[in-house]
Amino acid sequence: MIPGYATPEATAALPGRHAPMVYGFFGKTGLLTSQAGFGCYRITPEVARHRQSLRLALVSGINLIDTSTNYADGDSESLVGSVLTELIEAGELKREEVVVVSKVGYLQGKNYARSQARSSANQPYPELVTVSEGLEHCIHPEFIASQLTESLNRLGLGTIDAYLLHNPEYYLGWAHQSGMEPDEARREYHRRIRQAFVHLELEVAQGRIRWYGVSSNTFPVARADSEFTALSALWEMAEDIHTGHHFRIIQFPMNLLETGAVLVANQPDSKTVLEFAFDHFLAVMINRPLNAFSGNALVRLADPGEPERLADHLITARIGAVGGSEARFWRHILPDLEIPDGLKVRLKEQLCIADTLKHYWRNFSSYERWRQTRDGHFNPRIEGVMAFLQPHAAGNPELLKWMSAHETVLSQVFEAIGSFYADMAKGSITALKRALSNADSDWAESGTLSQKAVRALRTTQGISVVLVGMRHPDYVADVLEELRRYFPVTDRKKSWQDLR
Repeated sequence: MIPGYATPEATAALPGRHAPMVYGFFGKTGLLTSQAGFGCYRITPEVARHRQSLRLALVSGINLIDTSTNYADGDSESLVGSVLTELIEAGELKREEVVVVSKVGYLQGKNYARSQARSSANQPYPELVTVSEGLEHCIHPEFIASQLTESLNRLGLGTIDAYLLHNPEYYLGWAHQSGMEPDEARREYHRRIRQAFVHLELEVAQGRIRWYGVSSNTFPVARADSEFTALSALWEMAEDIHTGHHFRIIQFPMNLLETGAVLVANQPDSKTVLEFAFDHFLAVMINRPLNAFSGNALVRLADPGEPERLADHLITARIGAVGGSEARFWRHILPDLEIPDGLKVRLKEQLCIADTLKHYWRNFSSYERWRQTRDGHFNPRIEGVMAFLQPHAAGNPELLKWMSAHETVLSQVFEAIGSFYADMAKGSITALKRALSNADSDWAESGTLSQKAVRALRTTQGISVVLVGMRHPDYVADVLEELRRYFPVTDRKKSWQDLR
């Protein structure tokens, strides 16, 4: 276990060491944090570039990491712990400089299987909420205590700097679906959160966490929403528990298209959630800064970064090259590998993507949908196969040569299809950049769309940290370039109104 925790003294030294990067106060904790943090959703130890990206971010001055017990079924925390241990032992980082945030509430994967086993044994977790098949939710102290123990073990830390209840509003959704009377549901919701807060104060006293808070997607929504989470009510219950309470952090989504946090007056005295948090010195972490929901579509707020649009016949030619490479593998290389026949069939199935691309490459509907399919479906399959084949490539020049060539043709076909969808997205990206420039002169300054999207948030009064999913070293470099540009942090409500 790595002892210690982030301290005001250690974090205060970072601006001098990483100038011109800009840092800000993390609410009333006394800590300084980089204006962007490393979001760990969808990072896993199996992907080498995820480790490289986290390492690059930390040694370059980004000093806040946001993870959760359910990200990658716990493996996200394991990767964070591994990288922190490596850097601290090498003397490249001090534990006291890094703010580690994790969250609790979800039961998926291993947690869900454990919950099902407990329920079968007539020992279910107390106050468990069933969300859907394979997903449950719980913020009962018994569950929080056991999950915190597991988080500390995976992270290899003696203390987590901030521990958040993760989307507790699932209870309100369940209550609404169950037909519960709204006032009754809200009273029970607040009772459960208060109970969790009382327990988290005990965890602070025991030294397992330093601060606590809530991550909720419904902080910014209208009060009339059945799943609305009222920050003012949470603040009041924390104050009632103890005037020296440690409820100091909140997290919610906000981006160029989802602006409720800065424009929807859902708090007392016609305040927005961002204004209420600022008035009460709460640290505010923003998630999904680059992934916006507009209607029923997910919009990626970033320049595609693809080459000029390739002609259709060149795209189909590259798909054909992938098909030829796949055929060479299963006809001439796979039969000679010393692996069970059942595994050979499985490898062939996992590698076979050319036929899918041939029939469906025009049907992904948007650049973001293509990216999701590429990164969430095709790449994991291919990376799994390549990782399996790597030990067999030792002493097998033909296999080694094929693996290298196949990765090249895959890269070429993904780039080609990406150019098709990037070309479709150009018009909306240009319009959004123009709107940003018209809304605020600071937002008009140079930068990629992703940099401008982060800038609009990090320069807005009340926002402490913007959480960016930096799963590739190029994404880290893009964020670092933006963080090294100085823009004042000020009240930009008028700019957000104009953008809207």
